[in-house]
Amino acid sequence: MLNEDRAEPDRASAAREMPKYKCHKEVWALKIAKLELDLTLAAAENRETTGGAWITPSDEGYAKFHVDAEYMRKHKPHGGGYYVVYADGYKSFSPAAAFEEGYNRI
Repeated sequence: MLNEDRAEPDRASAAREMPKYKCHKEVWALKIAKLELDLTLAAAENRETTGGAWITPSDEGYAKFHVDAEYMRKHKPHGGGYYVVYADGYKSFSPAAAFEEGYNRI
């Protein structure tokens, strides 16, 4: 069990600190300026919702794009965070502080 204040195990369940790891992955990512739920758009357009959302990137030159309902349920993205794609094609979300602490633009 992890201690909530520190990234180390509870002293009752382990005798030493867990090993630390440093990230060295390269990913593709866009900071999210705005997230529009399809539910809102569907109501305005009088149609069924897809359950997904439209992401508007902060970076200039990128069009808004759709993410599906599964992505929304699994990752719970929000504005200010990052839409992340890994080398194997896996798509994820990262809060801004965690992403910016772990990655530098190349």
